[in-house]
Amino acid sequence: MAGILPSPLLTGPSPIDEPRRDSAVRLPLRSTIGEILLGSVVAAVVSLVLQFAATRLSISEPSFAPEALAATGSAVVLAALFLLLAFGHRRSPRWLRIGGTWVALSAFSTLALAIPLEATRFYFGGSSVDNGFRLQYMTRMASSLGLADMNYPDTSPYYPGAWFWLGGRFANLLGWEGWAAYKPYALAWVAVTGVVAFTLWSVVVRRRLALLAALATMLAGMLHGIEEPYAWPAAAWLAPVAVLCWHALRREERAPRWTLVCVGCYVGFAAITYTLYFGFAVLMVLTMAVLIGVFRVHQGRAVWPTVRQLFLRLLPIGVVSLVIALLVWTPYLLSTHFLLHNPRSAAQHYLPEESAFLPTPMLQGNAVGVLCLAGLVWLLWRCRRSEIAAAMLTIVIAIYCWFALSTLALMAKTTLLAFRLNVILGAVLAVAGVFGFLELIGYLRRRLDSAHALRISMIACALGLLGAISLNQSAIGEALADSTKQAYQDYYPTGDNAMGQRDPSQPGSWTDDEIRTIAQLTGRQPDRNVLLTTDYKLLSFKPYWSFQQETPHYANPLADYDDRAAEIHRWATARDSRDLQRMLDHSRFHAPNVFVLRNPASPYAGDDDAAKDPQHAGELAMQLKADGFPQQPNVRDYDVYFDPALFDSPAFVRRDVGPYTIIARR
Repeated sequence: MAGILPSPLLTGPSPIDEPRRDSAVRLPLRSTIGEILLGSVVAAVVSLVLQFAATRLSISEPSFAPEALAATGSAVVLAALFLLLAFGHRRSPRWLRIGGTWVALSAFSTLALAIPLEATRFYFGGSSVDNGFRLQYMTRMASSLGLADMNYPDTSPYYPGAWFWLGGRFANLLGWEGWAAYKPYALAWVAVTGVVAFTLWSVVVRRRLALLAALATMLAGMLHGIEEPYAWPAAAWLAPVAVLCWHALRREERAPRWTLVCVGCYVGFAAITYTLYFGFAVLMVLTMAVLIGVFRVHQGRAVWPTVRQLFLRLLPIGVVSLVIALLVWTPYLLSTHFLLHNPRSAAQHYLPEESAFLPTPMLQGNAVGVLCLAGLVWLLWRCRRSEIAAAMLTIVIAIYCWFALSTLALMAKTTLLAFRLNVILGAVLAVAGVFGFLELIGYLRRRLDSAHALRISMIACALGLLGAISLNQSAIGEALADSTKQAYQDYYPTGDNAMGQRDPSQPGSWTDDEIRTIAQLTGRQPDRNVLLTTDYKLLSFKPYWSFQQETPHYANPLADYDDRAAEIHRWATARDSRDLQRMLDHSRFHAPNVFVLRNPASPYAGDDDAAKDPQHAGELAMQLKADGFPQQPNVRDYDVYFDPALFDSPAFVRRDVGPYTIIARR
């Protein structure tokens, strides 16, 4: 047997960083790239197969049966993985061990996440709040082979679209609309992320440690990160990449060129998927360079040679990441003339409670808190002798620096969205906690009578398995419970939801009628229509262009959100139909050809409809939002009212659909 129990993993001075001739790089470049590519394919296939099987369960909601099956199924996979760690055989073929690990990791995440969603076509969060924009972007990319803004026509995209562009190709491959492909695509990416994390950790630690690190990362992500599946990969892969970066910058001999290039590839990947993590990755790399430079100068090295060497190490990281970033960012940079005229975005105007206070996950009174506290202790204890601990501690320091900078940014009336880094902090401390407990077990085995070594390892393995199952069940039953409920309650574009409900008092039940009416009135494909709509969910299900984004925080800064809002106000004050047509024809923006407005006089309008205002009786309403930062909530809702007489002209055709009035220009 060559697993954890009799393995040198738990013996010697350090089970995490043992002496070796060269570097932290354990896998050659060719093997690393091959495993990343092949492992990603295996993970995606396994995930899609299991998702297909999960949809065949046909469990009616509401029920706890999906959660029970998900918890039990994923627990069985966890048990198999821990048995593999404890009793694995070195004599089995290498490809079988690695392939089996890929399959197990993919099966674990998919069973835990796909089964609770087995009867809904939505991902966690349904189509509500931020998911509305994610579905809108996915739907846009499925209808376009090139990069495009999710909302505004003739506008270069602002939000990085690489993940969504690939999702569009996935949707095209299935022949599905973008919103429908989002769930299987996102779940497949979660599985791929875990497998790639295992490969990246295998570059810097032994395979068994890499497996434990990948499991800890996945569990931390299920508690905090997977609801943003396009951001989760950059967060999950940061720690092993940081170890490589620390080693590459610290190495005294010639520069490890390919290691630096790989770090640059990660930073570039973050740039084309999630801008915030790109910025943080840059801060992390620079923080490492500064710390290493300060230590060297403190030890008596000359300043200029030290700066020169570190600069030459940073240069390939910057060049490679810039080249990758330009694949997505070039259209936007060209539109702003390379930042000579860069309009300000409201995307960072958000200050929730979790961003106002420094995160302290290590002080929570649960299993997560214990694991994170152990991780922090291990990082502080080992940082002077372990490259891995030093690199991960640098990430923690950089996160708290980011929180401080975000608070200072309030002076400039913005933030750095520091709370988004909590998922990285949780993943880093969880992995460090695993390493810390392993080192403690190794210490106990060495200090106590050898007769107790086997018992110590058995107890450790059992407690580790129970801890993993506990975290997994916390994610399924608590952390993701509200998002799962939303996925079942939100309405499909067919006018019903996953539980078969079709309530005319709910606006979502009219979506299919709205889509059909727009097609009939315009005779155009969805991507040839520009809507001015108060029902923003329409944009999640069909690739309509929209004159205005739902909120300024997701609006492309090139689109001039405030000027567009003023334009809508101006249209509402038109004297008559002819005046409105003249304003539309001469607008400096691409004017809408379809209006979807709320009709408070409709019998399907809710009793609490804000448009039922005596001063605007009989008028059609559209809801807009204004930036309310730093208040919480950070938006203010208000209505703009249109006199129905403005559309009394042969140039317009009108039809009432449930609580809405749809008007199209002929």
